[in-house]
Amino acid sequence: MPDISPYALGATLYMPATRHDLADVVRGSKIAGLRSLVICLEDAVLESDVAYALSNLGRLFGELDMTGGRGRGPLFFVRPRHSDMAKKIVAMPLSQAIDGFVLPKITTRSLDDWLTAVDGTDLKIMPTLETAETFDAGAIRELRAALVERAAERVLALRIGGNDLLAVLGLRREADLTIYDGPLGYVIGMLVAIMGSAGFALTGPVCERLDTPELLAAEVARDVSHGLVGKTAIHPSQIPIIHEGLQVKARDHEAALRILSDHAPAVFKDHGAMSEPATHRAWAKRLIERARWFGIRDEQATSERQPFVDRIEARV
Repeated sequence: MPDISPYALGATLYMPATRHDLADVVRGSKIAGLRSLVICLEDAVLESDVAYALSNLGRLFGELDMTGGRGRGPLFFVRPRHSDMAKKIVAMPLSQAIDGFVLPKITTRSLDDWLTAVDGTDLKIMPTLETAETFDAGAIRELRAALVERAAERVLALRIGGNDLLAVLGLRREADLTIYDGPLGYVIGMLVAIMGSAGFALTGPVCERLDTPELLAAEVARDVSHGLVGKTAIHPSQIPIIHEGLQVKARDHEAALRILSDHAPAVFKDHGAMSEPATHRAWAKRLIERARWFGIRDEQATSERQPFVDRIEARV
């Protein structure tokens, strides 16, 4: 499997494996603008429906094979309930239709079981940080060491499970606040510091409010300021808001190009700020990569924003 950019994920839509229209979604004909999806067999499926969900996934693989595969559809991941289920899915005929697994409730203790499940495949993994251990910086450092040692090349991104983390605290987000305006603000910053400094990409947690798109837009802006590369979505209406929020400001794009120029001075003033290529090169490279996938917007001409760059068929 060719490498995948974590920026290819964009808004990652979750949907239960019990849905009857999965093939249309996977092929990209059902939901406009969808770049990545996760078919969930964990929290989104009742225990009594697990057998049907697995059977439905098998039928999906067969239908995709009979109709010529996924085509230029979105990136396609599956979220099993546990590592034993992941082994069953890997053993299914035509399971190579997927790009990888989302690993629920990952801990250092469970990592080896998951890695055993995907051994011998080229499937990517996206571990989800959503257990009580996630609040413990020491535990996260241990997980980072384990991932660096045993799975660095297989991890596409780390997903932050906001709702599960709040559930650990017996909380639910307030209707008019972003996820950053509560205890998870600290947690996200800590995860970025520990995991991001080791080179792992992280994605933002879901915004469960569907009736306040302005709240989602504000939260995506905070995601971007923390360096997150994408965000979980639970409804198609959230996709364009997330993708628009991931667009790059025109002046930031210009600054990044100047920083990366072979002729850039050691220090220079740019749009009222000091730019120092030795310090800002990593930021500039990340920003240019984000612009490749989501395009550039001019803050002074918001009604004429550049359309999103449709690069989902690439695997860079």
